[in-house]
Amino acid sequence: MIKKWIIVSLSIPISFFLFFSCQKNHLKDYPIQPVNFNQVRVLDNFWKPKIDINRDVTIPFGFEMCEQTGRIDNFAIAGRLKEGAFCSTFPFDDSDVYKIIEGASYALSQENNRDLDLYLDSLIYKISEAQQPDGYLQTWRIIDPLKPGEDWWGEKDRWTGIQHGHELYNVGHLYEAAVAHYLATGKRTLLDVALKNADLVTDTFGPGKKIAVPGHEEIEIGLIKLYRVSGNQQYLDLAKFFVDQRGVGTERELFGEYHQDHLPVRDQKYAAGHAVRAVYLYSAMADLAAVTGDKTYIPALESIWKDIVHRKIYITGGIGARRSGESFGDPYELPNETAYAETCAAIANVLWNYRMFLLTGDGKYYDVLERSLYNGLISGVSQTGDRFFYPNPLFSDGVTEFNYGKATRQEWFPCACCPSNISRFLPSISGYVYSKKADTLYVNLYFSNQADISINGDIITIEQKSQFPWDGKVEIKLYTERLKKFVLAIRIPGWSLNHLLPGNLYTTDDGSTEMPTVNINNENISLDIKNGYVFIDRAWDKQDQVILKLPMEILKVSADYRVIENKNKIALQRGPLVYCFEEVDNGKDIEELEITEISKMKVIDGDIFGGVKLIKIENPDKTFTAIPYFLWSNRGANEMTVWASLKK
Repeated sequence: MIKKWIIVSLSIPISFFLFFSCQKNHLKDYPIQPVNFNQVRVLDNFWKPKIDINRDVTIPFGFEMCEQTGRIDNFAIAGRLKEGAFCSTFPFDDSDVYKIIEGASYALSQENNRDLDLYLDSLIYKISEAQQPDGYLQTWRIIDPLKPGEDWWGEKDRWTGIQHGHELYNVGHLYEAAVAHYLATGKRTLLDVALKNADLVTDTFGPGKKIAVPGHEEIEIGLIKLYRVSGNQQYLDLAKFFVDQRGVGTERELFGEYHQDHLPVRDQKYAAGHAVRAVYLYSAMADLAAVTGDKTYIPALESIWKDIVHRKIYITGGIGARRSGESFGDPYELPNETAYAETCAAIANVLWNYRMFLLTGDGKYYDVLERSLYNGLISGVSQTGDRFFYPNPLFSDGVTEFNYGKATRQEWFPCACCPSNISRFLPSISGYVYSKKADTLYVNLYFSNQADISINGDIITIEQKSQFPWDGKVEIKLYTERLKKFVLAIRIPGWSLNHLLPGNLYTTDDGSTEMPTVNINNENISLDIKNGYVFIDRAWDKQDQVILKLPMEILKVSADYRVIENKNKIALQRGPLVYCFEEVDNGKDIEELEITEISKMKVIDGDIFGGVKLIKIENPDKTFTAIPYFLWSNRGANEMTVWASLKK
């Protein structure tokens, strides 16, 4: 196993963001287009270290764990490169290997790495040898095709256990990895495997063939990515078939609400069932609305989104309240200690909200995306990059083993979907910063970076300098070859206007009295905010500068009275970051911590985690310290709470 990879600073050019791949043989697409993540050079002190650690630690560690746990041996055994039985735990273990390959490919697209490139070649060889002559690829069934029907394994015949067997889920991640690897390296080795498998799947499922849907959604997203690369209409048609067949019981038995298979998708109005499955489905529906032009998906998506954001999302941006079934709960069912809020669900929430923004241009989707990104998503991985959370609770007694055998992060899981998902997501963060539509350039997220972006045929160099999320000042410089007229859309986050999220699930009564400001070349402009953005339409000179200042006051947040566990409690937020209290800073019995209306709060520079902004709360009898939620449990298992009692 490669223990350390030496990075050579040689960027591999890709002409489009891997999330969307290339476009062939179709005209319809998202009205707003992403700016490729490899076009954006991350330069800040917040995200760049996380991307570097993911590349240098998390991805190699993930491959090493896949080797230790037999996930990679499964491919070698299935391909008769070695002897043995299926050596890992679950039928979906193949997907972990695919996801880490995807993340490694994203890393390769940004910086050349010969050792990593060669390692992927050797791994892809094992995968290709495991593939059957007709394209079938599922290591657990290839190794032991006669295994009797069990809850996880399904029946002995192909495709008869897809409710739980994950045959289609696995290859969905294969397709995503294959597209990423092809676009990063130009090699077709994994792409050819994926296309051969996809041809088998399209020959098997569809009108006049096998009428079924995946038990775990994911293949729909992968098929659409394959369509974008290959132009093969059958892949897009099958993705649409799988989505449109959900909840249609005329030719098969429905799987039920847990699988989002209780109603046709256009009739679904609320979020139900397993949270990750659900949001992968919603992401695929958004893709189909954009790529096929079928707008009939959008009313359902908007209704489901409102149900989540108004009634079912944690203040950390986590979704999925119930440990039972990793599922959404009832409206306002948001327990703190038993919160599931799976890391994979936070990632899925970012992917879906990004798509909803690209469909509509509404900044409210970025308000949700940013909340999940800075809180419930990056909390899933340690600062060292090799320890992980599966659930992300909002309270811990420091003893109860909520994280599959531990009360803190651990290095791996028998079901390792979250570590592998983190490894593929983090390299692509820069792809969420900018987007464009005709003559409009959207600035969506804030951190130091530099990008070269084509607007109507002209290259615009945009540069951000900021200490965000610790400081609200953002300097944006524009460099053009000549005077260039276009619209710069500057996002004004809802929290900077004391509107934490659409709806009233979380509110603040004593927020900042300051307002955001935007000035151009040291002259303030009026804030005419539309859909969460200030649109600046002007002819930009060779070196114009925009300065955005966002108020970074400490916000006391209250939850809707119907969230029973948070009655008479408050949480603290500053900028996009939710804060929490840990035992290591405040002593035991953290649940009894109280904040009064006269408590004095101030922001201080901390001496932990390389220097972060902490919140000090001074009461007459005691002083408390709050840290950003995403950092909790990096100092070992200890008590923690996001919500503190409010004493009036």
